[in-house]
Amino acid sequence: MIDLHTHTLLSDGELIPTELARRFEVLGYRALAMTDHVDTGMVETVVPVLARVAADLAGEMEMTVLAGAEVTHCRPRHIARVVERARRLGARIVVVHGESPVEPVIEGTNRAAIEAGCDILAHPGRLAESDARLAAERGVLLEISGRGGHSLTNGHVARLAREVGAQVIYGSDSHDVGDLKPPENAERVLAGAGLGAKEIQAALAAAERLVARALEREGQ
Repeated sequence: MIDLHTHTLLSDGELIPTELARRFEVLGYRALAMTDHVDTGMVETVVPVLARVAADLAGEMEMTVLAGAEVTHCRPRHIARVVERARRLGARIVVVHGESPVEPVIEGTNRAAIEAGCDILAHPGRLAESDARLAAERGVLLEISGRGGHSLTNGHVARLAREVGAQVIYGSDSHDVGDLKPPENAERVLAGAGLGAKEIQAALAAAERLVARALEREGQ
């Protein structure tokens, strides 16, 4: 199992990065991305720390650990700049905090995130069909969220992705110890969103491909 949307105390999580990684390793995960919240200022502070931890853990664990970032509550016109900056600073997985149904995310964030070429649009809420189509065209993955509140629109995202040919991916959006679930929880969440068995396997395979691509970028 792979989880590419998690948080440490570098943003609003509870655990330091190394403990978060260890707890996921013990649960049997094969790859993890630590994607703390960043904006135009925090990206410079957070991403280099996560990149350093990921480098220190490379080869030390039975699990791949990737530095990442979740671009969060930025003005839509700033998103592309922060996505690019996060990548240059060492983020191998870049998530953008989408228009969740339970937070005051600025309208237009979903579109700006997709246009910026992020890897994953997290909890995109009542995603517009036109934005879903653009995500399909550009290979941006749409998250089926394991987090309460954000998950309220999982069914909508899954249905729309199916209609337009976009690919979904699971993300726990873990913040604390109570959020750390065994690998099989991802399949339950995906099934709960209305995905069939083949669609669930496709979502898990999408995570595999994204990790492989991130490692290729890291080796370049």
